Amino acid sequence: MGEKEVRQGTLALMVLKTLESMGTLHGYGIARRIEQTSGDLLSVNYGTLYPALLKLEQEGYIASEWGVSENNRRAKYYRLTRAGKRQVERETRDWQETTAILARFLASEESR
Repeated sequence: MGEKEVRQGTLALMVLKTLESMGTLHGYGIARRIEQTSGDLLSVNYGTLYPALLKLEQEGYIASEWGVSENNRRAKYYRLTRAGKRQVERETRDWQETTAILARFLASEESR
């Protein structure tokens, strides 16, 4: 199975969850962490990552500031806000409920 592109909706939650567990990271660090966490089954496209980061920042779920990366380049660092923490909890609950419901449908299809 090849690498899958991360969907926009799921990407937002993955970004929030990554910042929740890792603390402050720059865009490249977020992308790499998501890829590693997926066991390298997902690939994060920067063309979708940066618009997602911008949207999350506009929604108040993350905040950013400029800093210097490990290789001495200027980089924007992102962190989770208090509203972002609440959003992670809400979305995690929603996903767990949706997944549980979907699992029932998949199971009922198999038992026919």
